[in-house]
Amino acid sequence: MKTLIFDASTLISLAMNGLFEEIKMLKKIFKGKFLITQEVYFEIVEHPVNVKRFELESLRLKELVLEGVLEFPKVFEINDDKISEKTKEIMDIANTSFSGKGEDIHLIDKGEASCLALSQMLDEKDIENVLAVDERTMRILCEKPDNLVDLLKRKLETSIKINKEKIKSIGKCRIIRSSELVYIIWKKGLMELKDERELDALLWAVKLKGCSISEEEIKEIKKLR
Repeated sequence: MKTLIFDASTLISLAMNGLFEEIKMLKKIFKGKFLITQEVYFEIVEHPVNVKRFELESLRLKELVLEGVLEFPKVFEINDDKISEKTKEIMDIANTSFSGKGEDIHLIDKGEASCLALSQMLDEKDIENVLAVDERTMRILCEKPDNLVDLLKRKLETSIKINKEKIKSIGKCRIIRSSELVYIIWKKGLMELKDERELDALLWAVKLKGCSISEEEIKEIKKLR
C-alpha cells in the first residue's frame, strides 16, 4: 500500500489556494493512503480554527479528515503514543546536531518530527511512503543534511558545527513538495481551468503561500509539459 505523509506546510499551501477538491481527486488517482499525524492535525485544524484569518481553511481541512481523504496512522495499526515517543527522539537529535556560537540550533518542530517518525515506522512495516513537505530546512535535513551547514552559515552569519554521526540516525526519506503535487494535478487534468497559463499560475500560487521553490525550478517544471 502506497502512502503519502502530509506535513502541515504542504497542506497549508494547498489549502490557502483553495485546492480542496483537487486534493480529493488526487487521492482517488493515487490509489493509496493520505496520512497525517495527530501533531499535524493540531497544526492544520485545532490551532488555526481559533484564528479568524485561517478559520475557514482549517474547517475545510477538518472536512477532509471527516470524509476519510486524510487519515491517521491507526489505519496501519500504528499507535499515536509510539509516534509521540519517536517524535521526541527525532526532535532531540535534529535540534542538537547543529550548533553555532556554542549553542544548539533549533531546526524542526513537533509536526515535522512526527512525519519523520511515522515514515520510519512505516519503513519498519515495509510500507512504501513519501513525505510531502514544503519547508526547505526539513527537506535538506532528510535528503542532504551536510548541505545544511552552508545554509545555516549564510542565514546565521556564523560558523556551524555538525555532529554527522548523530544526524545519521534520522535516516533519509523520499520528499515531494506541493509544487510537484500541483504539477501532477495539472498533468492529470484535475483542474477545471483550461488556460495555457494554468500551470504557471499553480506553481506561483504555492510558492507565494510558502512552498520553497525557486523561480528557476518553476521554469524547469514548466518545461515538462
